[in-house]
Amino acid sequence: MCGSADRSSSTTDQTFAAHDLARQKEATLTKYVRPSLAFPAGRTLVEYDRVHRSCYTDQTIFEEELKNIFYKTWIYAAHESQIPKPGDYVGFMLGRQSMLVVRGAQGEVNVLHNRCPHRGAVLCNERKGNTGGLFTCSYHAWQFGLDGKLAALPAPDGYKETRLCKGDPAADMKSAARVSSYRGFIFASLSETGPSLDRWLGNGRRAFDDMCDRAPDGDVEIVNSCFRIVQNNNWKIFLENQLDAVHASITHISAAKAATDTEKEIKEETGEDAPYFYKYISSLSTPLPRWATLETRAYPYGHCLLGGYLGLRPTDPDSVFYENIMREKYGAEKAEEILSRDVHHILIYPCLSVQPAFQQLRAIRPLGPDKTLTELWHFRLKGAPEPIYRRSLAYYNLINSPSTLVNADDLINFWRCQEGLMGEEASEWVSFHRNAGQDITSSEMTRSANGLSEMPMREMFRAWSEYMAEGAENVG
Repeated sequence: MCGSADRSSSTTDQTFAAHDLARQKEATLTKYVRPSLAFPAGRTLVEYDRVHRSCYTDQTIFEEELKNIFYKTWIYAAHESQIPKPGDYVGFMLGRQSMLVVRGAQGEVNVLHNRCPHRGAVLCNERKGNTGGLFTCSYHAWQFGLDGKLAALPAPDGYKETRLCKGDPAADMKSAARVSSYRGFIFASLSETGPSLDRWLGNGRRAFDDMCDRAPDGDVEIVNSCFRIVQNNNWKIFLENQLDAVHASITHISAAKAATDTEKEIKEETGEDAPYFYKYISSLSTPLPRWATLETRAYPYGHCLLGGYLGLRPTDPDSVFYENIMREKYGAEKAEEILSRDVHHILIYPCLSVQPAFQQLRAIRPLGPDKTLTELWHFRLKGAPEPIYRRSLAYYNLINSPSTLVNADDLINFWRCQEGLMGEEASEWVSFHRNAGQDITSSEMTRSANGLSEMPMREMFRAWSEYMAEGAENVG
């Protein structure tokens, strides 16, 4: 298991801790009204309760997002269980960069650019595999070790007395500037500077703690296949929807009603309750006053949390058996603390949507201002009985898969938003006014006034503004 300390950081966490505190006191969007980010000509992009539509449609702004957000912060790469043996690799996209996560000869984790430094050819076309001890370029047979170092090349005499030779970093596969993991979840950054992964995650670590702690053996392993969906919308539209409590009982009402009707029919015909997984869909019909009782929280760097949804503590025989295993492993007090956690959804900005109680993770890979790749992964709790995994698999298929009505409902609305925002003569603004100025801010977090507040959207754009500020002069 790779440790949680990142391998390279030139800036101390103490400096970033002080910056976090100052930022929370000064720059909470619900507390100030000055523009956060503006075009050079003075045209406002982000205000405390609304944002300009070009944030979702403009190609230049998208390029700046890649430069100032995705290429500078921590981005989720893979889970360590995907690469158990030396030579195992998986590919992922970091902005426009094709990257490889590879298990090294001594068990270390390396993150490398998937590119031969000779002519730029992609080295691995497959999403996963085992390369043995070497990466070999199919074009000119340059070979590289599992650490990316040049191992051999044809006609080496031709490089004598040139500016390129073995041992020159320019002849190696380029490494990510920083690599770190937390609870087995691997992140990479292309920036040499910035907060450590632990500092950057902050309270967002709950996403991984909650998932892993629910495993009797204290760890999870990935199910090494995933759903991939190319959405016809901006990446921020997807993230904003994840903690939007208002949409659920409106957008998904037809699917929720169908599940509710089926539950009633099963009860009438058999006298027994329907299988628990129907609740995943029927609960989407929860009325707005009930959603309003929930709470969302926002943390530094744009991470957000939704708690209280779905009643995550069923009492069926499979759950009771699992809980008894947890008590045996952790002791009664610790097991109760873990099992009573009520976290439904955590966003790790800008790259992840995590549902720890259902062992689900969605990675966001922006492709353009109007196109986003999402990867949907799910995990097994090590030491948990098979029915607990099957429950996670049911949620994965019923809620998050490309074929479910629930996902289709969302995708069509995402597309409609994108299409509407492209209209040049339409309103220039996207509204985040609900409960603006009513949320509760402290030095550590912002709490929503109620579960219907658009606070998560405002706070994600606060973080977006701060990330983008460094390159603001080039946005226009």
